[in-house]
Amino acid sequence: MAAGKGKRMKSDLPKVLHKLAGKPMVEYVVETAKKVGVEKIIMVVGHKREKTQDFLKHLPVEFVIQEEQLGTGHAVMQAKDHLANFDGDVLILCGDMPLLRSDTVRRLLEEHRRKKAVATVLTAILEDPSGYGRIIRDEKGMVQKIVEEGDASADEKKVKEINTGTFCFDSRSLFSVLDKITPDNKQKEYYLTDVLKLLRRKSLPIWAVVAPDPQEGLGINSQEELEKIEEILLAGSSGQTTLLS
Repeated sequence: MAAGKGKRMKSDLPKVLHKLAGKPMVEYVVETAKKVGVEKIIMVVGHKREKTQDFLKHLPVEFVIQEEQLGTGHAVMQAKDHLANFDGDVLILCGDMPLLRSDTVRRLLEEHRRKKAVATVLTAILEDPSGYGRIIRDEKGMVQKIVEEGDASADEKKVKEINTGTFCFDSRSLFSVLDKITPDNKQKEYYLTDVLKLLRRKSLPIWAVVAPDPQEGLGINSQEELEKIEEILLAGSSGQTTLLS
């Protein structure tokens, strides 16, 4: 997913084209997808899409257009026609998460298949989960739902396990309910996380895998965060530290 404008970046450049250590942040995500053996990479673009498509034309991706940015669920809807005859696993990655490691994504895929899940979400444990969607599990450890910060109750806000925005779905299950989600929330957006609630109503198995390092779940929404993540990348490449601590 790479359609966002990134208002807090205070730049006219599409967010995913901002560079980290010399290349666009989204290129790190594409490289991760390639490393785990993804067969087809579909990039959802929107804001200033012509610039994004031209800048990234060297990458092995297919582009789909999200004319209006109406949420993560709406973004995935745009790829439905490209996956109409596909029966397998759909990996959903955010274009602004360059620290996500291929080993972690590989583990997500392995657990998804081992558990025979219809959906598996990559999560992280944060001491301060403010602003993130919370993972609500049942007594068996399966995911009941993901509730966004603005829609969470006081008890739900105490949960420290958060949604990173990285998912693996069984394609048939995903598209059987995707068009049934509605923008009944404070943001008036189509949340991809609402797909999980619909699948759970069918008593289908949904699991979560915790990232070994919460830094992997960091997204970029401001120039300050861009600088912070570039420091982490450069430190890791110089051997001073590693991402997985």
